[in-house]
Amino acid sequence: MALRNRPVRREKPLPDAEAHSEGFRQTREARRSALVEDYVELIADLIEDGNEARQVDIAARLGVAQPTVAKMLTRLCADGLVSRKPYRGVFLTEAGRKVAKESRVRHQTVEAFLRSLGVSAETARIDAEGIEHHVSAETLEAFRRAMTSAR
Repeated sequence: MALRNRPVRREKPLPDAEAHSEGFRQTREARRSALVEDYVELIADLIEDGNEARQVDIAARLGVAQPTVAKMLTRLCADGLVSRKPYRGVFLTEAGRKVAKESRVRHQTVEAFLRSLGVSAETARIDAEGIEHHVSAETLEAFRRAMTSAR
């Protein structure tokens, strides 16, 4: 019980302030872009399944209210990632398709890496949903190399 109350000591000293702040800056940026990427990737998935990406379906799959989706779709339109047609669904622009593809590749790489470590399919899918937005290109490449060398 006493071990739980002990502070964990750092193995290394703190990096200098500039290097330290860069890590936090990247994390904040990843948080900002994560929601956009989730919406765009889901819209791409709905369209690829042969359906229209409708506001009601997006809300149901993300587990949010329709007004929340409406607000985000307005933002995505303003950012040039989606277009909407009256009485129709949501469509990706070329820029939106690019973001969706990049996000999907990151997700698939992270999920495959977790599965290669023995993580269950369901847990890997769920965990990859968060990790994919925070992982760097360098780390993704290391995941790919590790999976290739494990074969």
